[in-house]
Amino acid sequence: MEASLPYPALVASHGRVLVAAPGETVRAIGATDAARRLGQTPHLLLHAPLVAARLGVPECSGLDLLELLAFVHPARFAVPTAAGLARALGLEPPASLEAEALFLGRAAARLLATLADPRWWARAGAHASAVRLHRKGWSWGAEVLRRLAPPPQREADLFEVLPRIEEQPPRPQPRSVRLTEAAVRAQLQRLRGPRREPRPGQAAYATALIPAFSPRASAGVPNLVVAEAGTGTGKTLGYLAPASLYAEASGGVVWLSTYTRALQRQLRAEIDASLPARIGGRAIAVRKGRENYLCLLNLEDALSGLFGDRSAILAELVARWARFTRDGDLVGGDLPGWLPALFRSRGAIPALSDRRGECIRGACPHVRCCFIERSVHEAAEAALVVVNHALTFAVAVRSGRDLPARIVFDEGHHLFDAADSAFAVELSGAEAIELRRWILGPESPGRRAGRRRGLAARLADVASDDRATRSALEDLLEAARVLPADHWLDRLVSGEARGPIEVLLSAVRAQVLARAEEDGGGFGLEAAIGNPLPGLVAAAEAAALALRALGDAMARLRSTLAALLDARRDRLDAGGVARIAAADTGLADRIARLDSWIALLGRIGGPPDPAFVDWFAVFRSGGEERDAAIVRHWLDPMIPFARHVLAPAHGVVVTSATLSDPLAREETLAAAAGAGGLATALHLFRTESPFDYGARARVFVATDVVPRDPASLAVAFERLIAAAGGGVLGLFTAIRRLREVHARICKRLEAAGLPLYAQHVDPMDAGTLVDLFRADPRASLLGTDALRDGVDVPGVSLRLLVFETVPWSRPTILEAARRAAFGGKAWEERQVRRRLAQAFGRLIRTADDRGVFVLLGAGVPSRLLAAFPREVRVERLPLAAIVEETAAFLGDACKPAAPFLTEGGNPGSAACDG
Repeated sequence: MEASLPYPALVASHGRVLVAAPGETVRAIGATDAARRLGQTPHLLLHAPLVAARLGVPECSGLDLLELLAFVHPARFAVPTAAGLARALGLEPPASLEAEALFLGRAAARLLATLADPRWWARAGAHASAVRLHRKGWSWGAEVLRRLAPPPQREADLFEVLPRIEEQPPRPQPRSVRLTEAAVRAQLQRLRGPRREPRPGQAAYATALIPAFSPRASAGVPNLVVAEAGTGTGKTLGYLAPASLYAEASGGVVWLSTYTRALQRQLRAEIDASLPARIGGRAIAVRKGRENYLCLLNLEDALSGLFGDRSAILAELVARWARFTRDGDLVGGDLPGWLPALFRSRGAIPALSDRRGECIRGACPHVRCCFIERSVHEAAEAALVVVNHALTFAVAVRSGRDLPARIVFDEGHHLFDAADSAFAVELSGAEAIELRRWILGPESPGRRAGRRRGLAARLADVASDDRATRSALEDLLEAARVLPADHWLDRLVSGEARGPIEVLLSAVRAQVLARAEEDGGGFGLEAAIGNPLPGLVAAAEAAALALRALGDAMARLRSTLAALLDARRDRLDAGGVARIAAADTGLADRIARLDSWIALLGRIGGPPDPAFVDWFAVFRSGGEERDAAIVRHWLDPMIPFARHVLAPAHGVVVTSATLSDPLAREETLAAAAGAGGLATALHLFRTESPFDYGARARVFVATDVVPRDPASLAVAFERLIAAAGGGVLGLFTAIRRLREVHARICKRLEAAGLPLYAQHVDPMDAGTLVDLFRADPRASLLGTDALRDGVDVPGVSLRLLVFETVPWSRPTILEAARRAAFGGKAWEERQVRRRLAQAFGRLIRTADDRGVFVLLGAGVPSRLLAAFPREVRVERLPLAAIVEETAAFLGDACKPAAPFLTEGGNPGSAACDG
């Protein structure tokens, strides 16, 4: 029996605040009174930042149960709600806000009682961690130490217990094999096992991919398969069959590349459920960019005092997690996505990763247990490697030789966007100051720089007694001072820019402010690069000269380091050699970046390059300026994709449910290959979805909702959410309208028992919001259009998808250039149909799903509606009729309940039992 705690509990919704003091009944208080109480007395809370948002205050503090959960059960998933916490602890979920106020005390007692349980699985290192947390002011520290007995003898610390990387001999060259259709079908059957039935089109899809795993006929001409498989075909098992069979038979490796890190996690889960842990004696690995993983050296710095205040507590909880994590993945792994948000420190988690490329690799004392190196090492030995498009392109840019011969691109409809980002160039204040800090280290007075920040610090032990290296390093440090320094943005805004790069960015900002035609809808401002203002060309020339001098200094340091390594290889220890190698790699990457910046500066005042689109930008966030930049994108990013990714490959699969446009199937399916003029052995395949969309889905266009009008949109969203009883994903093209609609409807929906979450409103990351949405069939989620790519919610939790308006592309300089080059209005409409088709595919994920898709606004062109399956009924109706049809179509789940607003603002009624 868990002992009760002497703390009151406080819970807050959009409209109510309740407090439950020990020995008292639950009572309601006002938000102002709640904020005052929290400042005076420790209260039990669940997700303090969310409570603060509900109270309308910047922040609040207390005994947050999620922090305690992260200590007691590190690296274990839990939805950050009372119901999610209850499920994690084996307790009965509270059924009301009143019950939740009483539940917090029971949940806290259960968590604390676990500390004394001899069967507690996470006891290792707990006492030492609790002592450090208590010293740093953790609110739970005293309660935890009161119940946690010290170990009988010293326990090994984190850096002693992490598994060590064992070196392996180089992978042999893969054998040349040819897969047969019979073998692929048999492998597919094995993967299905007894728990899955055959799906129509799946076997044909799997065998259609065989050419990508066959020997290529000539160098530089890859076997390329472009395969569109409708939702429900079983794409994942379809490509896993030939990929796993090839990896086992050949001894080679296949990269399975998907669009987002969340999708990587889903793909790995499917692989774990379908394939053995090892294929031909080799493992299956997940690899992401270095910035995704915990850097143990940065963690050690943070634990030793580099972090202050609440960030220091976060670092300790991350260290607690690091002892139990599967792979050290900070983003999308088993670190709770809600944990960083509890500490309101956006920079803490990036500071614990290798975001700035400061890794000293072999010279690091933790290199043998490094999560980053382990992911690279495991991928080098694996049979299958789950990656994302961004990493694949980053590896290709650095060196195509590091790419495997066989790649499967799932979510292939995103290749264009991923390549567009990967092969772009941006000279901005943020990029430039990051380069300065990589060279010089942090320079602000009183700022603790850590023990290994800045190139001079990282090379001090190898350069101190070599005159040439020391001189080259000093020259580089001096040359780097041309780059923007701390507070550069303030100087740009005030007109006090210092140095050639700040002067250039100030001139760029002036041109944007003078030429931009609109406020960008909160996205920022941009202006064409042509017809520069007086002084801008001269500023660009001065900046280019400074960057050339910086690049020359970097090149000289590389030369002296190479000479030093040759002359003293026998006398340098392993750490010194590793530091030189790491510095050389970093310098080479940054010289390439400088070259791209110099080329971009040559465009100012010069003729345009038809292969590129260049422009000036001022970036904004939350109504405030964040940066100024010169930006370059490829007009067609599939050209560098073909050059850097396709050309070196032997076989590539590009696959998705939405590769082609329904009004031009063959033409757009072939274009999805993205060959960029490269000769390929091209194979096309397409199969329809086996789902009965005609019976399982409806599509409506609301003819009487005023697009972009918050009042009209709020009525529509409230009535539709009520009609569906929750389970609604609402997608917006503007953050401002999302916030306004949410503010208008959240209280009434919550009063009806229909929780509403919103991106850019609730203080949580997108992944956590999707987890909340998925976990509660009565919940709804509002987000931007980009959220449609991160939502995989099979079943009843997603039954209605609403687009606030037609998802046209933003009218940017880049979009205008591509529209002119690729077919004008027809090209833009293809992009919209693709977005609609992708969103519709998120609505129906299994054969048993039932869903409704609604577009708001009468002006939706009929040709856009070809995005939906031919058998689906698409009807243009007034909102009232859509509400009625939606409730009827979704069936008995929706029953009359609490009031909501009708179209005219009068109460109506509908809700859902879930």
